Amino acid sequence: MTVAQILALIIFVAMFALIVSDRIEREYVSLGCGVLTLIFVFGVCMHSMDAVMKTLNLRSIFTQEFWYAAGAEEESAMGINWSTIIFIAGMMIMVEGMAKAGFFRWLCMRLAKMVHYKPIPLFLTFMIMSAFLAMFIDSITVILFLAAVTVELARLLKLDPIPMIISEIFCANLGGSATMCGDPPNIIIGTSLRYSFGDFLSNTGVMAGISLILVILYFFLVYRKELLLEEAKAVNPETFPEPSEAIKSKKDFIISCIIFLCAVVMLVTHEQTGLTVAFIGTVIALITLVAAGRNALELIKKIDYRTLLFFIGLFIVVGGLEQTGILEQIAVFIGKVSGGNLKLMVAIIIWVSAVASAFVDNIPFAATMIPVIKSLAVAQGVELSTLAWALSMGTDIGGSATPIGASANVVGTSVAAKSGYPISWGKYCRSAVPATIIVIIVSMLCIFVRYC
Repeated sequence: MTVAQILALIIFVAMFALIVSDRIEREYVSLGCGVLTLIFVFGVCMHSMDAVMKTLNLRSIFTQEFWYAAGAEEESAMGINWSTIIFIAGMMIMVEGMAKAGFFRWLCMRLAKMVHYKPIPLFLTFMIMSAFLAMFIDSITVILFLAAVTVELARLLKLDPIPMIISEIFCANLGGSATMCGDPPNIIIGTSLRYSFGDFLSNTGVMAGISLILVILYFFLVYRKELLLEEAKAVNPETFPEPSEAIKSKKDFIISCIIFLCAVVMLVTHEQTGLTVAFIGTVIALITLVAAGRNALELIKKIDYRTLLFFIGLFIVVGGLEQTGILEQIAVFIGKVSGGNLKLMVAIIIWVSAVASAFVDNIPFAATMIPVIKSLAVAQGVELSTLAWALSMGTDIGGSATPIGASANVVGTSVAAKSGYPISWGKYCRSAVPATIIVIIVSMLCIFVRYC
């Protein structure tokens, strides 16, 4: 290995170790490691300004294909993926607008009223709702509001919210795997490899749909005794607040619903229209800000800038591995181990992704693996999309296995703990790990049957 490769690898491993230790904010870690990559790997070791420019990738923003890609050739995933950054920022603004209008609280209260506040129907309904919302809205946001409302309902119903919160977290990650905009790893995979909303829905969406049925049945069986005991308690629906009380402004509520539907339509049809996710994210953000009027500045302030900065630093560090050729060597190694057997390749990618994502953030792992599977597809002459779906399901679902595997898990367990319902590692993993294994096996078998 060259000095540049060794240094790039040391920086990458150090970044991962610091993120896992959780002692320093992860955006500072990734940005700091990104700066070290630019200075020492590209500057001191490689003396390559071209590597710096390719990794920063600023020129791509000013090309037509970045905003309108109908009939355009596939772009390289090298360097900072600005499409991902812009799209996530746009969706963050839209979601903040919806939250301010009371959309999420209204939806939860409305569904609870529809099932007459009965624990078992409520348990099943909230799992389905969590999966569905996460198909279109970031799973972190879904769980943030869903967990808070679940705790509120649990107090009114005098039941334990922990089974519901754990199942909601898992279903949010599962629902997020079904579409391109549902989970950050999918956003990175989709924008890097030019896959559309429809591509994900017709591939990972099918796997997620089959898995959801099994997962709902699994969680019901796991928590059946608790649910039956709670179901026997008498509940007076008149003691609960009306769903309409959650709506702060009818005008804002209607506008936020229209904007959300527009975002869904644009995402579903972007393959046909040629509008890129960067364009869609920008347009949705601008419409939301215009509709917000005087509150626009407040929505801008609520953007999770720390996550966006984390992404930027992450892409730079991964760019260091790519520019020095380390990722290509990893692809060659996987190719040798699998002996060119596609099924074995898929099994390695999906299980390694799942296990790794259970203990480290699935976002950097997905970003690291994209250039690996691209090199692997070229070297072994296999279909890139097959490896992409394996990577997507592995990272999205593997992150569900532990309380720290995905951001939604951390948010959900934190909300529960702050509300007086701490979820230990043992309690979480006892139900989440078997569910994860079920979905990974189902996904692997679906890929074998459909693509191999």
